Amino acid sequence: MNPQPAAVTAAAPRSLFSWRKHWASRFGIAPFLPMSRSEMDALGWDSCDIILVTGDAYIDHPSFGMALIGRLLEAQGFRVGIISQPDWLSATAFRALGRPNLFFGVTAGNMDSMVNRYTADRKPRSDDAYTPHGEANRRPDRALVVYAQRCREAFPGSNVVIGSIEASLRRIAHYDYWSDKVRRSVLPDSKADLLLFGNAERAVVELSHRLAAGEKIGDIRDLRGSAFMAPRGWLPGEGWSEIDSTTVDTPGVLIRHADPYAMTASAADGAACADGAGKGAARSAPAAGQVVQLHLQSYARMPKLARAQTAIRLPSYEQVAADPVLYAHASRVFHLESNPGNARALVQAHGERDVWLNPPPIPLTTAEMDGVFAAPFQRRPHPAYGEAKIPAFEMIRFSVNIMRGCFGGCTFCSITEHEGRIIQSRSEQSILHEIEEIRDRTPGFTGIISDLGGPTANMYRLACKDRQIESSCRRLSCVFPGICENLDTDHTPLLQLYRKARALPGVKKVLISSGLRYDLAVRDPEYVRELVRHHVGGYLKIAPEHTEEGPLAHMMKPGMSSYEQFRQMFEKFSKEAGKEQYLIPYFIAAHPGTTDADMLNLALWLKRNNFRLDQVQTFLPTPMALATAMYHSRRNPLHKVGRASDTVDTARGARQRRLHKAFLRYHDPDNWPLLRETLRQMGRADLIGNGRKHLVPFAQPPGSGLRRVAPVASKPAARRSTGTSSAR
Repeated sequence: MNPQPAAVTAAAPRSLFSWRKHWASRFGIAPFLPMSRSEMDALGWDSCDIILVTGDAYIDHPSFGMALIGRLLEAQGFRVGIISQPDWLSATAFRALGRPNLFFGVTAGNMDSMVNRYTADRKPRSDDAYTPHGEANRRPDRALVVYAQRCREAFPGSNVVIGSIEASLRRIAHYDYWSDKVRRSVLPDSKADLLLFGNAERAVVELSHRLAAGEKIGDIRDLRGSAFMAPRGWLPGEGWSEIDSTTVDTPGVLIRHADPYAMTASAADGAACADGAGKGAARSAPAAGQVVQLHLQSYARMPKLARAQTAIRLPSYEQVAADPVLYAHASRVFHLESNPGNARALVQAHGERDVWLNPPPIPLTTAEMDGVFAAPFQRRPHPAYGEAKIPAFEMIRFSVNIMRGCFGGCTFCSITEHEGRIIQSRSEQSILHEIEEIRDRTPGFTGIISDLGGPTANMYRLACKDRQIESSCRRLSCVFPGICENLDTDHTPLLQLYRKARALPGVKKVLISSGLRYDLAVRDPEYVRELVRHHVGGYLKIAPEHTEEGPLAHMMKPGMSSYEQFRQMFEKFSKEAGKEQYLIPYFIAAHPGTTDADMLNLALWLKRNNFRLDQVQTFLPTPMALATAMYHSRRNPLHKVGRASDTVDTARGARQRRLHKAFLRYHDPDNWPLLRETLRQMGRADLIGNGRKHLVPFAQPPGSGLRRVAPVASKPAARRSTGTSSAR
């Protein structure tokens, strides 16, 4: 039996708004954070304390990172300027506001720049929702690195701090889908002094005040939620220990009892969680084609180490770049160390230096969340854009974000790598005040709140029943494979919020458009009843993602029984309300763990249920996601990873990815030639015909299906297709 780690509760952090304001607070509040020297002059500023560089258009609204962080720093008394979507071909645009007194804060924007610019087929997107008129190509590839380098060029010696989702997802060595290789952390590539990941409010506020007090940025090494480059083997001080990642591959300490009669390590002792991450291999990459055999050390007794003074050494960048198994192992350990209550520091060598990651930030309290959202946002784009429409703003201008984070742990999603698994909720008062602000100040408001939600609509105020249990938990999800018995699933606070929101004068309807976690919703029929009666505008989008158990297990999504239960409740309550309403399910094609047979069964389910999807999503491997580790390594980091681990079915080739997408759009004649060929190869020619039970017809309409299908044999299915779905 492996002993469990002692519960460690992170010390209560300093309140976000307890710092003494910087002297520049005397200048007051800016109508908009300045984007030009003339605006600075109008405010009476001779310089900016902090300059934020962003790949997005500047919209002064809490849904946009540069505005939220900028207004927070303004509330601390700092003068904050913004350089938005600068011309990156030279350093000229980065000199527009002069040298910052404290630092450049660099972000690619609200999205990873590669996800923003390219589709799942690696084709350039034709538009950019975060740019005036939706214009494409207003930011470079890997914008974070490019912008940071230009800041250095513009003002050598200035402090450069990188952050946002691109920094969060690329803070250690990561698989990059667009170059199809493992890339270094963005820290050494950007030459930044510091990287802030996750919800960075605490870190950026403390950093700003400490720099203003005269500390050197190179001496600030204790900020939670920060990463920096350090000399190889550096430790923060006496009492610190470094352990190898193979000792923490599973929750608790792995202890193998030594054979007292053996002179050498036994075969059982060699069942390593991830070969290649032991002490001897941690310093160099294996030679090409070499199989590295590593063994867990056997301990008669494992000394207790203080988690707050322990760093876990991940396999180096060179190792994970050369060995997909080690990559999967590193990804697993990275995600296991994501709970702020018990996470340890992580270290990963890049050449002769280390990337050092401090533990994740402590979540904001409700009062702190309220304070962040209470800033004097103008709730519209900067006047410099004139009448130009910015699609991302048009989409959210009448919506309200009520919480952060997600404890779902879906392997394809990047929310948890950035916002964390602990829900951070605003108060009712704060949310209702923002609705009133929209009503009173946002032009074009017709009385309809388009969305009252967050990353997941119905996780508002949901949390572990016990703070001590929460602080020691090592689960990757609170709802997979089933809902944790310690999770409070009471939707009453959310119901109360809904009722108060729609009762506000001038508010005609409050819609829920964010992703709904239906396996949680069915725990509270009253919530589903009220949602259906009052908050659905004819259609409700939900995301089962698949119908088959194999893909769902690799996604960490609930089975279709939960979907079916929710569907029945939805239809029942819609009928009771006298409303004709529909569920719109979302599905993912080509997710790791998905066979051709799985996609066929999903297509048959869609046809039986009369779904004809107009838009479908092909799996996009985003940096650091667990599903991305599956895609790259063909191993499953949800379990112990080793050379003998089962491989994961992965649709990597263009043809197979197109095939999986074609199954979702079985009704499109352009897909029929590919589907007919595949069905014959799978031994399912019985599904070709013109009857109700057939998937595709014999005949091809004139002018359709002209795309050439390469005569490549389909990969044999891991499970025999029965032509039926598992959704029963």
